[in-house]
Amino acid sequence: MKNLKFKPTILTLLLFTSPIQADEFWGLESWMNSLKTPDFDQIQDVNLRKQAFFKYLLPEINKQNEEIIQLRHDIKTGEINSFKLKDIYRYYRVKEDDIDALLNRVDVVPASLVLAQGAYESNWGRSRFSKHYHNFFGLWCFKKGCGVIPLKRDKNDTHEVAKFSSLSKGLEYYLRSINRNSAYQTLRKIRKNKRDKKLPITGIALAEGLENYAEIGYEYVETVQSIIRYNKLSEYDYKS
Repeated sequence: MKNLKFKPTILTLLLFTSPIQADEFWGLESWMNSLKTPDFDQIQDVNLRKQAFFKYLLPEINKQNEEIIQLRHDIKTGEINSFKLKDIYRYYRVKEDDIDALLNRVDVVPASLVLAQGAYESNWGRSRFSKHYHNFFGLWCFKKGCGVIPLKRDKNDTHEVAKFSSLSKGLEYYLRSINRNSAYQTLRKIRKNKRDKKLPITGIALAEGLENYAEIGYEYVETVQSIIRYNKLSEYDYKS
């Protein structure tokens, strides 16, 4: 009974003695709710689980791709002030005043590709890293304490699996990695070629640039493409 009395006392203390205002408290509640990831393990039917997985990720994928499209437009039309533009150059690791190089990195990643990689890397949202840390893409980090230590990590390795406070943060990190990491330069060249020729930017095409994403090399490319085709994910690609 002592434990039952202790918890509400602490909660009351936090609510009435902390400097959180009403609007801040509801903001905090929204943030706490955003931490919850659907329990895909509970969906036994494979097709229903897949649909639930796509439904969960797709709105955020579309939202962030739309923001990238708007940013491309603003860069091309000069509708960004110089201070913000400097931050964008820095964010994408591009030398200032090289607009072409910047636009090569500020571009969409097809939803079909994101969904297929997310499905593969997270086992359809059932991995512990996706369920508890919003990491659906097998993303690593290398600063001690930056993430979660894998259970089977070799003793000489130093990497950790990155952890995020929300799906939005995890997806943002993934898109940034695809758009600026030197390992995916081929992917960006394929995308630019499509842009220059006014051809659709598809997940099937860009997957060819993912050979460096995993140790299995080109087998990874073929696996991602197979997931896209089998699940007919190309229908979700951004039409631009």
